[in-house]
Amino acid sequence: MSDEIGHFCGIALIRLKKPLDYYAEKYGTPLWGFNQLFLLMEKQHNRGQDGAGIGSMKLNVEAGEAFMFRERSTSSKALAKIFDQQNKTLSKLIKKGVAFPEFPETIKKHFEYGGELLLGHLRYGTSGAYGSTTCHPYFRKSNWPGKNLMIAGNFNLTNVEELNSKLVDRGQHPVFDTDTQAILEEAGYHLDAMNDRLAKEVESEDVSGQEHAQWIGDRIDLPEVFRKASIHWDGGYALAGIAGNGDAFAMRDPLGIRPGFYFEDDEVVAVASERAPLMTVFEKKMDEVSEIDPGSILVIRSNGEVIKERFAEDPARRTSCSFERIYFSRGNDPDIYAERKTLGALLVPQVLEVVGKDFSKSVFSYVPNTAESAYYGFMEQLRLVRRAEVKQKLLDANKAGELTDELIDELVMDNWPKGEKIANKDIKLRTFISQESGRAQLVSHVYDITYGVIRAREDALVCIDDSIVRGTTLKRSILQILGRSKPTKLLIASTAPQIRYPDCYGIDMSELGKFIAFQAAVALIKERGYDGLLAEVAIKCREALKDPQPKLENHVKRVYENFTSLEISAKVAQLVKPDCLNGTTEVEVVYQSIENLHEALPDHSGDWYFTGDYPTPGGYRVVHKAFLNFYEDKDGRSY
Repeated sequence: MSDEIGHFCGIALIRLKKPLDYYAEKYGTPLWGFNQLFLLMEKQHNRGQDGAGIGSMKLNVEAGEAFMFRERSTSSKALAKIFDQQNKTLSKLIKKGVAFPEFPETIKKHFEYGGELLLGHLRYGTSGAYGSTTCHPYFRKSNWPGKNLMIAGNFNLTNVEELNSKLVDRGQHPVFDTDTQAILEEAGYHLDAMNDRLAKEVESEDVSGQEHAQWIGDRIDLPEVFRKASIHWDGGYALAGIAGNGDAFAMRDPLGIRPGFYFEDDEVVAVASERAPLMTVFEKKMDEVSEIDPGSILVIRSNGEVIKERFAEDPARRTSCSFERIYFSRGNDPDIYAERKTLGALLVPQVLEVVGKDFSKSVFSYVPNTAESAYYGFMEQLRLVRRAEVKQKLLDANKAGELTDELIDELVMDNWPKGEKIANKDIKLRTFISQESGRAQLVSHVYDITYGVIRAREDALVCIDDSIVRGTTLKRSILQILGRSKPTKLLIASTAPQIRYPDCYGIDMSELGKFIAFQAAVALIKERGYDGLLAEVAIKCREALKDPQPKLENHVKRVYENFTSLEISAKVAQLVKPDCLNGTTEVEVVYQSIENLHEALPDHSGDWYFTGDYPTPGGYRVVHKAFLNFYEDKDGRSY
């Protein structure tokens, strides 16, 4: 993705199933779980750099001693800072003579993160606030053990105002902060109610006062808590957390929009947003890591028992986010790597329509680095196409008695697809200049070019990109830099279709007016004299937002209905072409088709940012609000 778009958040949960001395003996440290949490979070650093947080719980702690802990940071390199600080704290405890690594029970007693349950979160801020108080885990405290609740999540809810209103109507006084707060308070309300009900029941049982908490904790039903709490949640979410009775949990939204994976063995249960980090950190095979079923909750009881239950009814269809596969998730997952290669391969016919099959005059590359996997798939398919051509021509020439060394050289040696690494991103430049005028100059140097691989005024240059959102970096940086090689034609081929609509389930893409495909459609509307269309759409959007029960109808689709995808792509190419290339280099843009997207990602049909077909009512509210923000020239997110 050549534009800088915010990543999803990442979650990590570890539940140790053995005493700490087991890990000390086997792995050489009682803090094996703590170290694994760091690795599991580090392997998901692609999912958020705005902040990090960790939490822990110690099981079977004596009354009067703290048993749940949390640390959060939004500083630069927050993850490293948190773990460095905790390691320094541990070193001080050891120097004081109160904690001894060779005696794991002292580590558990004195070190806050020497517990059996460990929770981690990497944050990308989609709420608009970036202080440490907005970092996960969120923590709801109580002196009743079972009422304590710690939650970390990867999600966006579209109806936070509605959820907060329900809390107020109930008599609560919520702090209107984020969707995380809304989830925490709603779940906490039902958790409190269950604790209070059980507290009344235990009074009629023959249970001593000191054992009340254990009796209640054993009977807390987290699937039932979240079954009630999630009824009105509209959005995509993957949650992980710890309840004060010692139960840990992880859950996914019913549509499977947000990802979640786990594994269990005789030592540990671990949860993460992505499969590959679990495989790497815990040395697991692909088939040993399972996907958390959409609409299901995984609970690790305080006694170590693992249960899985549905908390929501099966939806009509599953709409897992396709952007996870195209861009956000780590590409070393075996399935994702194969899918990205397929996305690249499926672009070959469109690219050949533009540059032709004279490969001696084209150079193929990719930009940015995240498009590398798709590029490999593209080149494999391109070479298969060329190989089939060469084979047929050789057979025809041999049959006609015209097969010569010169013909073989021409077919095999002189016209073979040529791949090069053309663009290099200089990460160190990203934060060097802070003033606005300086940043404009800076962005033109974020990428550098490999000189000497393009024959000036002779070769066409084709670059595979994984997606084009705003087109800003293409215009201000990439195309200018690539243009220095003076190709006859510059073709940018996106493995993702045109991004036409906002997202409201996790990606920071909600400002409709900034999408280059939308800008292209608006430009075509004005050029072709469709006067009044935008005003008509605005009226429909306002009417739709007044409806308390939004209809599953996207009025913004009318912006695109008069134009083909090819017409919009051509206009995008005009809009992103920098002035410095006028008269010297032709610029074209091609996009993946929706049909090819679904062919490459058959199990991830979430495509609302491409098609405008949202999986929940809240999505339609967001798209209508986003259009009105554009029409009324307002900045800001639309959810």
